[in-house]
Amino acid sequence: MYNILVCDDDREIVDAIEIYLSKEGYNIIKAYDGIEAIEKLKEQQDIHLLLIDIMMPRMDGLRATLKIRQESAIPIIILSAKSEDTDKIIGLDVGADDYITKPFNPLELTARVKSQLRRYTKLGNISNEEKENCYTVGSLTIDDDSKKVIVDGEEVKLTPSEYNILLLLIKNPGRVYTIEQIYENVWHEEAMAVDNTVAVHIRHIREKIEINPKEPRYLKVVWGLGYKIEKQ
Repeated sequence: MYNILVCDDDREIVDAIEIYLSKEGYNIIKAYDGIEAIEKLKEQQDIHLLLIDIMMPRMDGLRATLKIRQESAIPIIILSAKSEDTDKIIGLDVGADDYITKPFNPLELTARVKSQLRRYTKLGNISNEEKENCYTVGSLTIDDDSKKVIVDGEEVKLTPSEYNILLLLIKNPGRVYTIEQIYENVWHEEAMAVDNTVAVHIRHIREKIEINPKEPRYLKVVWGLGYKIEKQ
């Protein structure tokens, strides 16, 4: 059984998260500010994941995460009522693995928790260092020798066109490819009125590799320019 520490000064939110995650078989440990979360982690060594709010009294979630990261590699998911990109970036910069914006969907919360636990417990078993044709961004990996796509420790199935689009982008993380460039590289023919074709394939890829396709971690659109795989 996995032990999950939930830290939020809103006790109703903590109780609600306990209900959602207990149904999945997780054991929930509660804290209500950053200092208490740090104390719980010291008291109980077998906590496997931390869900922590940003805005809390005594010590906020960002400062607590920064302190925890000095001693622990435990997966940390930030809970925040703020949806601005700067707040998300700060959370990731101080050591969080993921973030969820309030109000959150219980199914998304559960999916993100499962994703981080899989990555924490299984991803270390995937050895990519010595494979020449292996490409990894965050917890997304493509092994081009075996043609396997692994996300958070689990294999996902892509069509050949979807696979080739993702392979093109992951080979050059951060580089923006136009729709025409993607089409010509994958279909090997001149791109004419191919926007819908590429867009549909991009949507299908996101549905398979992203926890929340509407807020993708990996496959990003650069408005007016094209698509890229985000550097992690």
